Amino acid sequence: MEKAGRELSIYIHIPFCVQKCLYCDFLSAPASMEVREQYVKRVSREIRETAKSYVNYKAKSVFFGGGTPSLLEGDQIEEIMDAVHSFSLEKDCEISLEANPGTITPEKLQKYKKAGINRLSIGLQSLIDEELRALGRIHDSRDFYDTYECAVKTGFNNINIDLMTAIPLQTRESCMTTLRGVLELDPAPVHISAYSLIVEEGTPFFENTPLLPDEETDRELYKITNDILNKSGYQRYEISNYAKPGFACRHNLVYWQRGNYLGFGIGAASLMENVRFSNGRGLKEYLEKGAVRENIQRLSVKEQMEEFMFLGLRMTEGVSTAKFQSSFGQSLYQVYPGIVEKYIRQGLLKTETCLNGRDERISLTERGIDVSNVVMADFLFM
Repeated sequence: MEKAGRELSIYIHIPFCVQKCLYCDFLSAPASMEVREQYVKRVSREIRETAKSYVNYKAKSVFFGGGTPSLLEGDQIEEIMDAVHSFSLEKDCEISLEANPGTITPEKLQKYKKAGINRLSIGLQSLIDEELRALGRIHDSRDFYDTYECAVKTGFNNINIDLMTAIPLQTRESCMTTLRGVLELDPAPVHISAYSLIVEEGTPFFENTPLLPDEETDRELYKITNDILNKSGYQRYEISNYAKPGFACRHNLVYWQRGNYLGFGIGAASLMENVRFSNGRGLKEYLEKGAVRENIQRLSVKEQMEEFMFLGLRMTEGVSTAKFQSSFGQSLYQVYPGIVEKYIRQGLLKTETCLNGRDERISLTERGIDVSNVVMADFLFM
């Protein structure tokens, strides 16, 4: 039996999309209605069976990711949510669903809300239609406005907008046009995720890379985004995520703070009590036989320390020296002698003593965020 009184989060992977975007390396593909229905039943069964082993845990968040979860009909989301309630959920459980413009209808949104979805994450990327076409997106700006208006009318008040910078054809001016257009929405979204495009191996962009903004422009676009959002009342709480006060994504914070989470569906990853594992990636095998756990890894103390540092430093509040000490029984400065001091001298890290005087937080500076991968790599044990 699992330990009592623990928290966990739930991730549900929906691997279906209308068509693959040119930059996408996620585990997703188009599928027939029949296959989608089979998948819904299989993932619901997986959730119910797994819940039996975690009766003393409570879920603080649920996240439908993909792929394009909004391809599923309202009844299908309801069916999966019925299975999710095999777990105990906290009263204020955050339940998110990723939605793409062009796949949403008023009827779907009404059923999603009825099923318990209380947070939408809308994949916009850009308000410039030429940029959307260059990315291979299926929607245009008008589709986005229609989707957003419909979500607000349905009663969703916790909405995230996904944006992307350093994309083909993007300029300083077009980036600002998108940002200002999003901020002029009524009401404005309470959360904005703004990621730079990364060209991944195995994608059409990798095989035939389009003309992209150079590194200097990429950093300028990041700074523009940060400045405009900060002035508009958004707090950057993670390198690429901004929220109005009280609306930071609880589910993503679980990842960055190394909380417990269970993943369902093909390819979904889990971390439970310092054991990482994932489901097999084959759709046919999953539909026929169910989930098979793969890549099971019990993290060593050193690996836990590494994750504590490189995940924690993604957050603007940084990492706590007191929490490091209580988690591992060792001082952060003893485990990583000289590293923090080196990057403080270089202006890439900063420290702040908490009001109680018994804790210190270490975080990236603005310059440190620009080269965050270099800094974080120094906290890995080679």
